[in-house]
Amino acid sequence: MEAEESKRLPELKLDAKQAQGFISFFKTLPRDSRAVRFFDRRDYYTAHGENALFISKTYYHTTTALRQLGSGPDGLSSVSVNKNMFETIARDLLLERTDHTLEVYEGSGSNWRLCKSGTPGNIGSFEDILFANNDMQDTPVTVALFPIFRENQCTVGVSFVDMTKRKLGLAEFLDDSQFTNVESLLVALGCKECLLPMESGKSSDLKNLHEALSRCGVLLTERKKSEFKSRDLVQDLSRIIRGSIEPVRDLLSDFEYALGALGALLSYAELLADDSNYGNYSIQKYNLDSYMRLDSAAMRALNVVENKTDLNKNFSLFGLMNRTCTAGMGKRLLNRWLKQPLLDVNEINCRLDLVQAFVEDAELRQGLRQHLKRISDIERLTHNLRKKTANLQPVIKLYQSCIRVPYIKGILEQYEGQFSGLIQKKYLAPFEYLMGDDQLNKFIALVEVSVDLDQLENGEYMISPGYDPNLAELKNQLSAVEKQIHNLHKQTANDLDLPLDKALKLEKGTQFGHAFRITKKEEQKVRKKLNANFIILETRKDGVKFTNSKLKKLGDQYQKLFSEYTSYQKGLVARVVDTSATFSELFETLAGILSELDVLLSFADLAISCPIAYVRPDVTPSDRGDIILEGSRHPCVEAQDGVNFIPNDCTLVRGKSWFQIITGPNMGGKSTFIRQVGVIALMAQVGCFVPCDKACISVRDCIFTRVGAGDCQLRGVSTFMQEMLETASILNGASEKSLIIIDELGRGTSTYDGFG
Repeated sequence: MEAEESKRLPELKLDAKQAQGFISFFKTLPRDSRAVRFFDRRDYYTAHGENALFISKTYYHTTTALRQLGSGPDGLSSVSVNKNMFETIARDLLLERTDHTLEVYEGSGSNWRLCKSGTPGNIGSFEDILFANNDMQDTPVTVALFPIFRENQCTVGVSFVDMTKRKLGLAEFLDDSQFTNVESLLVALGCKECLLPMESGKSSDLKNLHEALSRCGVLLTERKKSEFKSRDLVQDLSRIIRGSIEPVRDLLSDFEYALGALGALLSYAELLADDSNYGNYSIQKYNLDSYMRLDSAAMRALNVVENKTDLNKNFSLFGLMNRTCTAGMGKRLLNRWLKQPLLDVNEINCRLDLVQAFVEDAELRQGLRQHLKRISDIERLTHNLRKKTANLQPVIKLYQSCIRVPYIKGILEQYEGQFSGLIQKKYLAPFEYLMGDDQLNKFIALVEVSVDLDQLENGEYMISPGYDPNLAELKNQLSAVEKQIHNLHKQTANDLDLPLDKALKLEKGTQFGHAFRITKKEEQKVRKKLNANFIILETRKDGVKFTNSKLKKLGDQYQKLFSEYTSYQKGLVARVVDTSATFSELFETLAGILSELDVLLSFADLAISCPIAYVRPDVTPSDRGDIILEGSRHPCVEAQDGVNFIPNDCTLVRGKSWFQIITGPNMGGKSTFIRQVGVIALMAQVGCFVPCDKACISVRDCIFTRVGAGDCQLRGVSTFMQEMLETASILNGASEKSLIIIDELGRGTSTYDGFG
């Protein structure tokens, strides 16, 4: 395997002088322990120094991949990486791990410059590499925190940005010493990177904050304190926020510390540097109490999101519930919903009503899913439209998605069940508006006029010649030349007495342009004529290529016209793309509706396709009702192969059995039982059917878990101490409306403490 690996590695070819030049440049780079730097050498990439060691150990799993560049004390260990491996590493660094940043340099000799850089929170410049063959499962969010410590409490100003959805948010709150609120915010938003001011407080205060960040797998980026300033904020925002500036000014006046965080975020993410952002962002106040709060421990204990170590996709709630059809959009929405369960009973019931409608009507469900499978990732395509390098591809994919909408609407119109009023309000009315003549139908008409849809079959994205008189004229000239070339081909076949196309082929290549080709066998028959009247270009095993002055002249003419045609077409493409980008808001609205429809259909599909069907939970407000689950099962455990799950009842009655202690032998299923109660509450508040025979659930404002202390040895905290810290944060954060799951508390470390 290793031998193969080194054979496959691209060879780094530099002579001594080039190597010396490169090494001297490499030594001038600033030290940054987080950065993984790649140097683009056209056909492959290289990494050097500590990065080379990291890559060969982590990705090649061997140090035999290392090569030495230069000699003696100046030598630099290097590793070369082909394009595919580079994509794998980029995907791992930016989407999976959150402890490194990625930089790519271009240049030669001792002259290199940074051309692309990315962090887990800002993957913009690598999007085309990361999502060339994969759906985007999650939108990365970058957050800036500005903590102010006073006495024994801490005020935190927060600002966050989601660059895919182009949203900014602000929040400000008091927090305890364990940073419970910060943690639930990081989980709910799915943050990947966090900006903190350097030396913003005593190291003891910050230690807990750093631990909360590492528990949530967030990359910490420290910025100068001077960047956390709110000067000129309104003026900066007025450029990038959609709509008038007055509401923004009012919104900002409610905050104090969050404004500094927002200032740092704008400069770090360089939002003002890219004018495609202008007038496209929205900003809102984020309310901590708008969703059920989950911390990283609860996310792990309830297996909410996928983990690399999962043996199959049903190990996690996301993997089990993800039956979405659209490309990427549905997955991302499901991911967000699972991190942000609802608290409003009406909203929960609205989702459950729709799921019930889809569960009860199989024809409706299958018809909709059939069409959603053909919907592209509208959000990302809209995002790509606004890029400088946009081409016709996003326009056409958006067009192909838009023309599906009337079919989806038609299927929904056939539904006549008890929820038809809701379907009318949630889907039919918005579709009616979106497909109006001034809305998306205008876009559809634009594409049908301007794009050559017949060429799509051949995979070519071309502007339709009839769209512009000059283009049509060039097209006619091109066709005329093509016809002349075709006639010449016929005439030459007659002259040489060879069958057309079968023996005498006409080829168009980069090296010679238009040329004739015949096999060597035929060449012998017509050698005399060839030498007399034609110019032989090359003789190879596969035949002889030749031309004459007429073909040369026509070929040059064709080439000239063709390049005029493509450059003129380029201008038109830019015009069509710009016009399409003006429909962005409509595309975003459409994407929102379709991805929601996709996730709810996915819930309905899950409820039916499990071995034992799921039921609709009966949800009550948090101050009324109880949690009563009859015949409940753990959705992920029962989905594993060869598991015969024994259902259990759970009756948590207000004031009577609100507090329960579960005992039983090892491996008897205690942990599974208490976790499934949490999982079922979470599923119900996301708006999904649950794996029970009957379920009543009183809405919970947060789920706290304290489950098995395994990984704490690394942090120098004893298991007992860790449990006490976690329990303290539960006592600080929980209210009478919370659901608390504690698995094994207060076990000591001696053999007799089993009695504990």
